[in-house]
Amino acid sequence: MEVTLRQENKNDFESVFQLIEKAFEKEEYSDHKEQFLVERLRKSEAFIPELSIVAELDGKIVGHILFSKLQIKNEYQTFPSLALAPVSVLPEFQGKGIGSKLILHGHEIAKSLGYNSVILLGHQDYYPRFGYELCEKYNIKMPFDVPAENCMIIELTENALSGISGEVVYPSEFFE
Repeated sequence: MEVTLRQENKNDFESVFQLIEKAFEKEEYSDHKEQFLVERLRKSEAFIPELSIVAELDGKIVGHILFSKLQIKNEYQTFPSLALAPVSVLPEFQGKGIGSKLILHGHEIAKSLGYNSVILLGHQDYYPRFGYELCEKYNIKMPFDVPAENCMIIELTENALSGISGEVVYPSEFFE
């Protein structure tokens, strides 16, 4: 199975919308509106075109991942970071490593663009394999009430989170 990863372009928007919709339609912990979040983020200041990545198999888009800008803020400082949301793979291609490839590739691109960390809300059994740790370890808090075991962060560079703490500030598009 030869999967190609590349930056999303305008011609992909419709396919990506449908892919995200299908990927999340049976997810228990989803509002089933992730596809609309991606549409809003594409039009926002938080959007980074290089970090909207698709996975193709035989010319068909089977996966997508989006990393967008966010901040970690305390009373003294603001630190840039990224949100990983969402990562989507068509149901018939899930469990084949496509999501993993998207995540790892996204980390590399983010690092090359100068980003040092990524924050996500996700399944506590899936993301630690990529190096994600609990946000609470770094005294980083979410701006809403969610289980601590689902709030995770990764350092893309060594000691990137040294001295960083505060509350995550998501772009407003996450709340529309």
